[in-house]
Amino acid sequence: MMTSLFDQFMSPTLLGVPLVALAFVLPWLLFPSPAPRWLNNRLLTLQGWLINRFTSQLFTPINMGGHKWALILTSLMIFLISLNMLGLLPYTFTPTTQLSLNMGLAVPLWLATVLIGLRNQPTAALGHLLPEGTPAPLIPVLIIIETISLFIRPLALGVRLTANLTAGHLLMQLIATAAFVLLPLMPTIALLTTIVLLLLTVLEVAVAMIQAYVFVLLMSLYLQENV
Repeated sequence: MMTSLFDQFMSPTLLGVPLVALAFVLPWLLFPSPAPRWLNNRLLTLQGWLINRFTSQLFTPINMGGHKWALILTSLMIFLISLNMLGLLPYTFTPTTQLSLNMGLAVPLWLATVLIGLRNQPTAALGHLLPEGTPAPLIPVLIIIETISLFIRPLALGVRLTANLTAGHLLMQLIATAAFVLLPLMPTIALLTTIVLLLLTVLEVAVAMIQAYVFVLLMSLYLQENV
């Protein structure tokens, strides 16, 4: 039972060829590309409005030096939301349930923010490791603690996204299995279980969007500290 329960998180293959690359490319094909016309249709207008609102909200507290990251973080937000939402469809694979993928997104971006801080303002970047007014006996201990907390940031980003999506998918599969088993035995309980499953699906749609937003928001906060 446990093996079949976790089979949904295995990378799909076709004739021995991993299909993860297809899962990466497909979300970008679903978004409409801007037309050369003066007036766009409603879908393009809504898409542009949402992207502009998100970008302005995300980069308002960041100074002009960090606005160069607008394209990267906005694209990452759209990419994560697309992968998370498509993973809720039946018979689909969610790449963001893989810790290796999430760490591959989190570590390079986090490392880039740290290197930018060390290059532009090395004193302030290193000053985060030691709070002002620290007693002399606590200085070595606090430096070690702050260094560990700094290096844990990308791990927390990747694990948070992986754990939330994995837990949601497992819970949906368990409740769906329970509803299927209870249907011939107790139809009333099976109906109530199905209603719970529908409500959980709505919740998972919200979680898919919120977790993508939290991932990008925390990355922007790390950027704000270093620019």
